[in-house]
Amino acid sequence: MKKKGPLSGVKILDLTAMVSGPTATMMLGDQGADVIKVEPLEGELMRKVGDDLNGMTNAFLCCNRSKRSITLNLKNKKGLNILKKLILASDVFVQNFRPGTVERMGIGYEKIKKINPELIYVSISGFGEKGPYSKQRVYDPVIQALSGLADIQRDQVTGIPKQVRTIIPDKTTGLATAQAISTALFYRERYGKGQHLKLAMLDVMIAYLWPEGSSALSFVGKEKNPSLAQLGLDLVFKTKDKKYITAGAVTDKEWRGMCIAFNRLDLIKNKKFSTPKARVKYKEERRKFISDEISKYKASEILKAFQKEEVPSAPILSRVELLKNKQIKANKIINFYTSKVFGKIRAPRPAAIFSKTPTTGKKLAPLLGENSLEILKELNYSKEEISSFLKEKITSK
Repeated sequence: MKKKGPLSGVKILDLTAMVSGPTATMMLGDQGADVIKVEPLEGELMRKVGDDLNGMTNAFLCCNRSKRSITLNLKNKKGLNILKKLILASDVFVQNFRPGTVERMGIGYEKIKKINPELIYVSISGFGEKGPYSKQRVYDPVIQALSGLADIQRDQVTGIPKQVRTIIPDKTTGLATAQAISTALFYRERYGKGQHLKLAMLDVMIAYLWPEGSSALSFVGKEKNPSLAQLGLDLVFKTKDKKYITAGAVTDKEWRGMCIAFNRLDLIKNKKFSTPKARVKYKEERRKFISDEISKYKASEILKAFQKEEVPSAPILSRVELLKNKQIKANKIINFYTSKVFGKIRAPRPAAIFSKTPTTGKKLAPLLGENSLEILKELNYSKEEISSFLKEKITSK
């Protein structure tokens, strides 16, 4: 008997676009939920972003596996009625329209909970429902700017703030949303009650960055410069053979191991570096010392020495190089899937490994409207009704 995922039997209605919502529902789909992605007839924006292969962009592919797709014209009353019928049959409803949009469409929480009181209704926004930014459009860099992330990345020499060149707030919000939905499903299983979950990207990122990043602001009236309390440091080092590695020492044992690897036993009892607190206080001086020492060795030599002394370290890999890394291959993190439409697909497996209820991630992202007809049939619409929906452009296939 084929084992089912941990969320098998859960139906999720996904009206989200871009990254935060789609990655959240994708993770739940990987875990066995039946995720139905509802899109406008022209498809959501990510279907138009990135390189296209036979009607699928790589951007959409990576955020929407483990789902089925139905297109609906929600500006038409018949399209809204189909959506409401889907809502009645669903456990979770997820949307990331700007605040106020769903109310104007007639599918806000207060109306929808009357259709399905046990529904878990999820609203993802950029800034929340209140405040001067609440109605503004938002993309990841805006949240990086407001949340303190760009400040954390500030160049220590020039003082210029920097942004992370990957969409951290979007993807972190996806993780937070998936976790919140799982918790709400657990609560409903215990008490039989649905509820409204609200997640704002700004809220998620401030909470996410606070430990370590803003911890120095915790004691009111005794605040310190947050950058001085940060544990994180730019630990990119250039070796003698012009390769790049990273290495760091937090515990006393690791610091001793690093000094042994450098053959610098004189620094083990140096008061500036002899305790974890001192090593944080003098982190810039410590970093310069490590950089100077590493530059004397070839990458393979110093990494071997670090490994022998149990110093956390690694070569800095390009995204192409990581595909061949022995550790990544040993854990089978990157898998291959075969598609009749797209050929061979490379993708990471779902990160969480369940012993009893395995996840696979084998079901690739659907083409636009690929499952429209089967979903309408599941809702008990007749052939004649489905034909009329197609003719009236209520849906597409």
